[in-house]
Amino acid sequence: MLRNPALKTVHAATQRFVTSQVRNYSRRALTTLAAFPDLRMETMVQTTTKHGMDVIHDPLLSKGTAFSLSERERLGIRGLVPPRTQEMDKQLQRIIRNLRECRTPLEKFIFMTALQDRNETLYYRLLIDNLEELSQIIYTPTVGEACQRFHSIYRRSRGMYFSSLDRGQMAAMVHNWPHDQVDVIVVTDGSRVLGLGDLGANGMQIPIGKLSLYVAGGGIRPTSILPVVLDVGTNNESLLDDPLYLGMGHRRLEGDEYYSFVDEWVHAIQNRYPNALIQFEDFKYPHAYNLLHKYQDKICCFNDDIQSTSAVALAGVLAALKARGKSIDNLNEERIICVGAGSAGVGVCEGIIDCMVEQGKVKSREEAYSKIWMLDQHGLIGNSQLGATDGTTPAPFGLGDRANLDERQLCYLKKDMKDRMSLEEVVKAIKPTVMLGLSGAPGVFTEGAVRAMADGVEKPVVFPLSNPTHQSECTAEQAFKWTDGRAIFASGSPFKDVEYKGKTCKVNQINNAMSFPGLGLGVTVSRSSRVTGKMFMETAITIANMASEEQLKSGVLFPGVGQLREVSKEVAAKVCEVAYEQGLARAQLPPGSNLKTIIEESMWNPSYVSLIRLADH
Repeated sequence: MLRNPALKTVHAATQRFVTSQVRNYSRRALTTLAAFPDLRMETMVQTTTKHGMDVIHDPLLSKGTAFSLSERERLGIRGLVPPRTQEMDKQLQRIIRNLRECRTPLEKFIFMTALQDRNETLYYRLLIDNLEELSQIIYTPTVGEACQRFHSIYRRSRGMYFSSLDRGQMAAMVHNWPHDQVDVIVVTDGSRVLGLGDLGANGMQIPIGKLSLYVAGGGIRPTSILPVVLDVGTNNESLLDDPLYLGMGHRRLEGDEYYSFVDEWVHAIQNRYPNALIQFEDFKYPHAYNLLHKYQDKICCFNDDIQSTSAVALAGVLAALKARGKSIDNLNEERIICVGAGSAGVGVCEGIIDCMVEQGKVKSREEAYSKIWMLDQHGLIGNSQLGATDGTTPAPFGLGDRANLDERQLCYLKKDMKDRMSLEEVVKAIKPTVMLGLSGAPGVFTEGAVRAMADGVEKPVVFPLSNPTHQSECTAEQAFKWTDGRAIFASGSPFKDVEYKGKTCKVNQINNAMSFPGLGLGVTVSRSSRVTGKMFMETAITIANMASEEQLKSGVLFPGVGQLREVSKEVAAKVCEVAYEQGLARAQLPPGSNLKTIIEESMWNPSYVSLIRLADH
C-alpha cells in the first residue's frame, strides 16, 4: 500500500497514463481488425473492468496461481489466491499429474471440462501440447458418452440454448451473449449426434468440443466462439422419461414449424453477428441438406457432416491413390462402395463426384455417378424390378418401395442391378477398390465382404468412418486380418496400429478436425462472405498432398491430429486464396503482404499476458 501522498499521486497519474495508452492501442487494434485479426495487442496486455473474485472466477481472465504481485494488487485479488506465484509450466505439471489419475475417459472429460470452466488459457495450452491424446477426450470418441450422460454430469452452463419456448424472442436473446465479436458458431439440434441418434439438448457437448478444436487447432480466439443448441424437443423416449433431462420435454418440431424456428434463429444471429461463420452440426437427414440448400448461398455457413466429412474422406481417397503409385487425377478409375445413404454418406459421395467432374476425365456427372455403388440399411439402392442378383433378367425399371428416396439418393440408384443386394453380393459383382462406411451400423463390413474385396484388388482401401468407435463398420484389426495385412485403412474414430505377421500396419483417422479448423481460420482471416464447394475441394487436395512418399509407402495417408495447427495453416491459406479468387473476401490484403505470414500471426496462442484494470464507466 502507498502511504506517501506524493507517491499516491504519482501512482494514480501513472495508472491514468497506462489506461489511456491501452485504450488508444485498443482503438488502433480494432481498426486493424476490420482487415485482419491483429493479435499483437493480445500478446502485450489484456484489459478488464472486473475486480476481485470476478477476475478469479472468469475463465477468460483467470491465471490461477500465475498472477504477478502487481496484478494481484491492481486487480484487488491480493490474499485471494495462494501467495506463491507459479507460472504455467508448474501449473501444467500439476494438471497433467491429476489428469493421469483419472481412471476412465469420461472422468478425464469431466476433468478437462472443469479446467476449461476455470482457466481457458491453461486449458488450451494443455490441449495444444497434447493434442493427439486429448482430442480423443474432448471430442471423439469420448464425447459420445459425454453427450449421452450430459444431463447427469452437467456442472456449469457454456454456450446458448434456443428452445421452443423462445419463439419470437430470439432477436433479443442473442444480445445476452457477452461478447460483441463472434467469428465462429457451431450449432446443433441434437437430432443425429455422431452415430448415437437423437440426443436432444444433450448434444451441446458437440458444439463445445468442435469449438475447442477450432481454438486449439485453428487458432480462433476463445472469446470469439459460440456453441449453440436449437432445442426443438426430442423423440428419444429415455430422455423424455428422465426427470434429470435438461431439454424441452416434448417431441420434436417438424415441417414448417421446425424450419420457421431455425429461420428465426438464423436471422437473429445475422442481425448481431453478420460476419460470423455458422457450422451446422449433427442435423438429421433430410434437415441437414434442406438447411444447407436454403442458406449456403445467403450467409456464411456450411454443414460439417456433409462437407467437412466429404473433404477429409476425399483427401483419404486421393492419398490412397498416391499410396498405390497412382496420380490423384485418376480418381475416375476407382470403383467405390459407400455403405450409408444419409447426409454423411451422400455428402461424401457428392464431394468425390465433384472432384471427378473437376478433373475432367468423365464425360458427365452421370458418368461419375456410375463409379459409386450406394447401400442403405436395406442393401444396394438398385432396380426393384430386376429378378436376379446378376442384373441379367430383362425387366422394366421401377422404384417399387424405393419411391421414398430423395433426388440426391436417386442419383446413385443402379438400374442394372437388383435392389437390396447385400454388401458381399455387391463386392463380388463389381470388385471395388474403395469401401466407405458411413452407416453408424457396427460390424456391417463383414468378413465375407472384406475378404471378397481383397480377392479382387492388391491393396483394398477400407474406410469405416462411423463414430464413435463402437459404431465403426469394422475394426482395424479385422480389416488387416481379413486382407492379409494389405489394406489401406482409415477410420472415423481412432484405432491403434496393428501388428500383423511381424509388420506394423498403419491406421489413419479420417477426422473432420483436419478440415474445419483450417477452413474457419481461412474464412475468418479473409472475411469471406460465403463458404463454397471449391474451398472444400482445395482443402481435400491440400491434405492429400501433405504426406511424404515414405509415409505413403508405410500406409500413412496424411498427418495426425498432433500436427493439426500446421495442417490448419496450409488449409487456411488455400481457403483464403479461393475466397480472393471468387471475389468473396472482404478483408483487404496489405500491399506486399505474405498470406501465410498473416495467417500464422492471426492464430491465437495461449499464453498469459499482463492484465490491466480499466475504470468501469
